[in-house]
Amino acid sequence: MSDQGAPIKTVSDFEAKLAEADKRVVSFERDDRSLGHVVRGFLRSYPTVIPALILIISVLAFGFFAPRLLQPAALSTVLQQVTVTGFVAIAQTLVILTAGIDLSVGAILVICSLIMGNLAVFAGVPTGIAILIGMFFGGLMGWLNGVLVAIVKLPPFIVTLGTLSIFNALKLWYSGSESIRNLDIEQNAPGLLWFGQGLSTLGTRITYGSIGLIVLAAIIWYVLSQTAWGRHVHAIGDDPDAAMLSGIRIKSTLISVYVVAGVICGFAAWVAIGRVGSISPQSFETVNLGSITAVVIGGTSLFGGRGSIVGSVLGAIIVGVFNTGLSLAGVDDYWQMFAAGCLVIVAVALDQWLRRASQ
Repeated sequence: MSDQGAPIKTVSDFEAKLAEADKRVVSFERDDRSLGHVVRGFLRSYPTVIPALILIISVLAFGFFAPRLLQPAALSTVLQQVTVTGFVAIAQTLVILTAGIDLSVGAILVICSLIMGNLAVFAGVPTGIAILIGMFFGGLMGWLNGVLVAIVKLPPFIVTLGTLSIFNALKLWYSGSESIRNLDIEQNAPGLLWFGQGLSTLGTRITYGSIGLIVLAAIIWYVLSQTAWGRHVHAIGDDPDAAMLSGIRIKSTLISVYVVAGVICGFAAWVAIGRVGSISPQSFETVNLGSITAVVIGGTSLFGGRGSIVGSVLGAIIVGVFNTGLSLAGVDDYWQMFAAGCLVIVAVALDQWLRRASQ
């Protein structure tokens, strides 16, 4: 009951007052869009831009001091030199996108090459079947890494550091520390050398291995950008808890990533045989560091969730250009390693700067 003399408010009175209320919506748009913030946002959205610019600048810079580098023959040689590293870098990129790392990729590659060589050269197994068996074992070793990471919940760094030692011991045991000569391969399994062959045009030689690298990069780029599996890989690396809540099967996806990386290393073993011409248990000992260097320089974040297959391939080429350019300029080998280390530090610092774009 209302007080005497007080007007009684009806529903229409409230509606009239409501119509006069302020209808503005609170806005949380940022008003500090500085040039640095805009640049960070652009580079974060297009991570391939940075390695592409670095590649162009490095080619032009080294070409100024060593004009031979600008010749088509020299550039094709650089591409041949980084082919195997490029393949392994693609496998490494898949793992790093999930915020992991694989230190065993080089050992997987060597074991697969030994399996292919022993089966095809000495056991009389048809070359195609020997290659498939080698790639199968690459996937199997990747599966072991994936199970230990996804099911047993061990840190990827520790897991792959352990399997690196295991696989290194296995390759020495399996091979008896003996190499397979080029002559034996040519006589019994010449198909293993196919990726070392190529096309010659305009004074350059492009091997089938280099062409295969470009084709594989295009395939993996499409898978990562246009398929659900690729989106799941990025989501796991960006925020695994959010990915789990959105219904992504974290464990199976992680295992599949390591399996695919192992298969790619197995395929890279075939390419490596054609590139070198022989098979040695002591070969490609630095490809682990080389692949990580290429991935980091290529713009893939070590924290996962952001990266580019194309950038990783460009990163491998950048390292090759630096090494070749410094060699042509007469710089000692230790300064080449110094330059590669500086590139990695700068790339990681740039990644940290880009990460602040979303904060």
